[in-house]
Amino acid sequence: MAERYPEQYDQFFHKFDAGEYYECHDLLEEIWMEDKTNKFLQGLLQLAVGLYHYECGNVKGARWMLGNARKYLTRYLPVYWDLKLGPVISYIDDCMRLLPDTDSIPYEEAKQKPLPRYRFERLVHPDET
Repeated sequence: MAERYPEQYDQFFHKFDAGEYYECHDLLEEIWMEDKTNKFLQGLLQLAVGLYHYECGNVKGARWMLGNARKYLTRYLPVYWDLKLGPVISYIDDCMRLLPDTDSIPYEEAKQKPLPRYRFERLVHPDET
């Protein structure tokens, strides 16, 4: 059976589930660089980068990246590349509401007050079960 999507796309979800946001960026950047018009991949990239920025205490960077991720991913509602995007947009909104009203916080504070984790909802096809 042929791969439906690039291998990095599937690996992205495993890394995201593990909270390895920097690695998520690296995975998707490889395929996004081949088609920079793909705002869907750019949105997922920026979601991961936004979460990584927050982990490092860079609230301003997190806010910017999460806002861009929301803008790009909204274009692809309700489903794109077998990913249900409504819940992703809601997750981004939840994270944005939880960001402190400041540009940065100490690294330790970010570690003590992490943003919630998220597990993507992908469509399952009968030929894949």
